[in-house]
Amino acid sequence: MFVLFNEMPGEAKVWAYQMNREITTPEQEVLAAAMKNFCEQWRAHGAPLRASFDIVHGHFLILAVDESASEASGCSIDGSTRVLKELGQQMGVDFFDRSQVAFLIDGRVKPYPVSALKGLFGNGTLNASLVTFNNLVGTKAEYLRHWKVEVSGSWLAKYLPKSTVA
Repeated sequence: MFVLFNEMPGEAKVWAYQMNREITTPEQEVLAAAMKNFCEQWRAHGAPLRASFDIVHGHFLILAVDESASEASGCSIDGSTRVLKELGQQMGVDFFDRSQVAFLIDGRVKPYPVSALKGLFGNGTLNASLVTFNNLVGTKAEYLRHWKVEVSGSWLAKYLPKSTVA
């Protein structure tokens, strides 16, 4: 059963999916309609799941499930993955591309290839104070508090020039 994202409890399980490109407003509307329909029908072992989603910055889909009533099972999680793969094919977007890291620069999301990060930090294009996204958050509370993080406090700090880290 679909519920509004802001009505999900802090302990709701979340999955943060970064799209490989920004989706347009019409594409966001298509994605929102498809995700609302999915959440309405999402079940685990026949029991409806209280589920929601949020589309953020045109680059991220945050899927949430309140497991206080019914837990998402392996099969139900596989179902969400299958739906996202199908939607991705229809929309020409990849929800599972891990070859890019996104940064928030001047209010816009800018993805860069992981393979280019060392050089981009080295030449100053990217820096320690930029905001990046921790797509490994596990609950809505973590998402709200720790999804957006400064590079200096993330796994990306290893790419910073040594003089920046010291």
